[in-house]
Amino acid sequence: MERYVKKADRFDWTLTLLLFLFFLISCAAIYSAQSSAQYDENFLVKQIFWYAVGAGIILVSIFFEGYQYKRLSWYLYGLGLLLLLAVFLAPESIAPHRNGAKSWFIIPKIGSIQPSEFVKTFLILALSRVITTHQEKHLEKTLKTDFLLLCKLVITTAVPLGLIMLQPDLGTGLVILSILTGLILVSGITWKIILPIYSLAASLAGLIFYLVLQKPEFLEKYLHVQTYQFNRIYAWLDPNNHSTSSSYHLLKSLSAIGSGLISGKGFSQREVYIPEAHTDFIFAVIGEEYGFIGGSIVIGLFFMLIYHLIKTSLETTDPFNTYVCTGIISVLTFHVFQNVGMTIQVLPITGIPLPFISYGGSSLMGNMFAMGLVYSIRYHHRTYMFSSEKSLSS
Repeated sequence: MERYVKKADRFDWTLTLLLFLFFLISCAAIYSAQSSAQYDENFLVKQIFWYAVGAGIILVSIFFEGYQYKRLSWYLYGLGLLLLLAVFLAPESIAPHRNGAKSWFIIPKIGSIQPSEFVKTFLILALSRVITTHQEKHLEKTLKTDFLLLCKLVITTAVPLGLIMLQPDLGTGLVILSILTGLILVSGITWKIILPIYSLAASLAGLIFYLVLQKPEFLEKYLHVQTYQFNRIYAWLDPNNHSTSSSYHLLKSLSAIGSGLISGKGFSQREVYIPEAHTDFIFAVIGEEYGFIGGSIVIGLFFMLIYHLIKTSLETTDPFNTYVCTGIISVLTFHVFQNVGMTIQVLPITGIPLPFISYGGSSLMGNMFAMGLVYSIRYHHRTYMFSSEKSLSS
C-alpha cells in the first residue's frame, strides 16, 4: 500500500539549500571579479538573471517523471545533435569563432548560447536509456552481451563527441568522456572487458604524454601535429619558462591564491589582476579574498552536493534514475576537479567553468536542468507502508 506524502515533504530542500549557497558565493565572487575585469558589462546582474531562468527550468523539470524522461531521451539527444551541427554549419554572423573555437550562437539582446552545455545532460539521458533497455532485453549477462552494450555506449557518445571536437572544444570533449566513463563503470559490464580497454587507453595516454615532452618532433613528422598545440602542457609543467597566455593565467592564479594565505584579504580586496576571472578562474578570486578557509568551504559544499546525488542514486530502485544520477555525478566531479586543479597547477588549463559559481548562462542553465532531473526523482518519490522497498519513480 502506497503511503501518501505531502508535496512539501517531497520537495528536495537539501538540494535547494546547496544551490542557494552556490548562488550567494557566485554573486559575491563575480561582483568582486568584474570590478577589475577588462569588460564594461555587469556580469552580476546577468548571473542573477540566468539563475532565475535556471530556477524556472527546475520548476518545469519537476513535473516530468522518470519514465517520461526515458521516453524523451532520444528526442533530446537528437535535438542536441542538431544544435551541434547547426553551430558548426552556421555563418560567422550567427556563430562566430571565439578563442579559436566555434561553439556559440549569438542571440541579440540575450548573449551567447553554447549548445554543448545542454548536450551533456541530453547524452546522460540517452546513455541511461541505452543501458536500461539493453539490460531489460538481455536478462542473462555474457561477454557477448556486455561487449554489445559497450559498443552501443561508445557509438552513442562518439557522435556528439566528434561534433564537439570539430569546434574544437577539448574541455567539453573531456567532460563527455567522463560521462561515458562513469556510466560504463556502473553499467554492469564485466571487468574482463573494462580492465583491458582502460589499461590500453591509459597506456596510450602515457605514451602520448611522453612523446609530447620528449619527442615532439615525432608527433609533428608522423601525425602532423604542430608543437605549438602542446603549449598548454608546457606552460602547465614549467610556467615560468613558457611565455604563453596559459602560463600567464596560471602564474596570476597561483599568485592570487597564494597571497590569500589562510583567511584571505577580505571581500572585494583583490590585488592580483586575472583575465577572465569571472569565468574559468573564479576559484582564484575566492582563494585570494577568502584564503584556504574560503576555498575549503566551497570544495566542501561540492562534496556535500555530490554526496546528496550519490544518496539519491542509491535510494532509487529505478535503474534509469540511478544511471541519470551517476552521469550527473560524473560531470560535476570532473568539472570541479579540473577547474580547481588547473588554478593550482595540479592539471593543465582547459576552458571548463566551476559549476554554479563561474559566470555563464549556458553552463548554468545546463547544470540547472541536470539538477531539475534530481528534483524530479526526489519529488516523485513513492514510499510503501508494508514494504522496505522505496522507489523514486513511479
